[in-house]
Amino acid sequence: MNDEIRALEPKPLWNKFADLNAVPRPSKKEERVIEFMKNFGNSLGLETEVDEVGNVIIRKPATPGMEKKKAVVLQSHLDMVHQKNNDSDFDFENQGIDMYVDGDWVRARGTTLGADNGLGVATMMAILESDEIAHPELEALFTIDEETGMTGAMGLKPGLLKGDILLNLDTEEDDEIGIGCAGGVDITASRSYNEEEVPQDSVAYKVKVRGLQGGHSGMDIIKGLGNANKIMNRVLFGGFENFGMRIAEINGGGLRNAIPRESEAVITIESVQKEDFSAEAGKLIQDIQQEYNSLEPKLLIEIEETQMPEKVMELGVQELLLKAVYSAHNGVYRMSPDIEGLVETSNNIARVTVKNGKIEILCLTRSSVESTKTDLANSIRSGFEMAGFEVELSGAYPGWAPNMDSPILKVLDELYQKMNGEKADIAACHAGLECGILGHNYPDMDMISFGPTIRGAHSPDERASISSAQKYWKFVLEVLKNVPEKK
Repeated sequence: MNDEIRALEPKPLWNKFADLNAVPRPSKKEERVIEFMKNFGNSLGLETEVDEVGNVIIRKPATPGMEKKKAVVLQSHLDMVHQKNNDSDFDFENQGIDMYVDGDWVRARGTTLGADNGLGVATMMAILESDEIAHPELEALFTIDEETGMTGAMGLKPGLLKGDILLNLDTEEDDEIGIGCAGGVDITASRSYNEEEVPQDSVAYKVKVRGLQGGHSGMDIIKGLGNANKIMNRVLFGGFENFGMRIAEINGGGLRNAIPRESEAVITIESVQKEDFSAEAGKLIQDIQQEYNSLEPKLLIEIEETQMPEKVMELGVQELLLKAVYSAHNGVYRMSPDIEGLVETSNNIARVTVKNGKIEILCLTRSSVESTKTDLANSIRSGFEMAGFEVELSGAYPGWAPNMDSPILKVLDELYQKMNGEKADIAACHAGLECGILGHNYPDMDMISFGPTIRGAHSPDERASISSAQKYWKFVLEVLKNVPEKK
């Protein structure tokens, strides 16, 4: 199935990526990939350990002549975001990813590719397996559940790692050296409602929002892309305010860390309002599509008649829901005043579900400043609580503060310029990397992040650049050769 992937250069990297992508590895269901990685380490005769939360650590001694170098921790996460197109018949829990080559890109058919962070994992596997790559003493740390809570990094105990330097291989631009990242907190708003009979002489419609790009709710939030949940809410709000529309169901978005691409709702309108509703909704749809024309040219908002639902939401709660989602902030909240072009704080309204008397809304708030993260989370929380929702803040994790005096940063900065004839972009990012959490228990460890170019992470449009992987692979090998010596 992936023979053309295995033929790509560098073969050690792409072959390990193909091996990994044959193993189902959704977040919080990593049992098979943990066993896979444990067996891999044992097959090489290397010291292999699985800690109490499921992180895998494989240790490899320094190659001859490298014993005086500082010990290095290579780190990537085993889990991947599972997103697919609605028309894709794919079972993430039982199927391997179906990859193909498209010019300079490796893609997956109808699903996420898993290059985030699978290419980092594959890099570590290839280095561990090689008898030819020069490197200092290594600890390969494969963490679990990075994408939906970072529980692997959070559960890693102090003292387990002995390395001096940590190389996180989870950055998605090959000209970027990461020195900091945002922290985050999950917001879950939920409440119940009474179901009522559908008003007499009504017609039912299915409303669909689709064709949006989606993407990483941290790295791509600055682009101002369409959020299917916010767009759907806007359409439903107009129908409610002007025509007394009633909601039966909503199913929008997916994972917290993915900008929602699609949403569906089932609604009813009194038959006498049918023509006016269709005309007014058509105008609103044209307005929304025009607003997003340059950013989301494939956006479709469709309204078609459907089978009558059995029940609809009670009117009072419906009004509170629509107003609460309308008022909840989505997108960039504040840009960093200190680092040009860096998003400091944002929120992603990731998932909205309404069915069988239950409403649930999932958000992910990110910030590189703890106080601003708390400020925005409390703002969103307050709006939902005033609408009668119960709100839970959970899964909070810290950001990673930049250290411009990092010794390993100096090594990477000089090497990149020497190898590529230009300076790297030394930057903090708005994504959540595990460095902030790991640094809490290992405060003296010198950390840096870099990786190959990946586009469309957390969406079925995810793709990895082949030429960039070649550039990145050479860079990794040079970094390992040039690690500073122990003092």
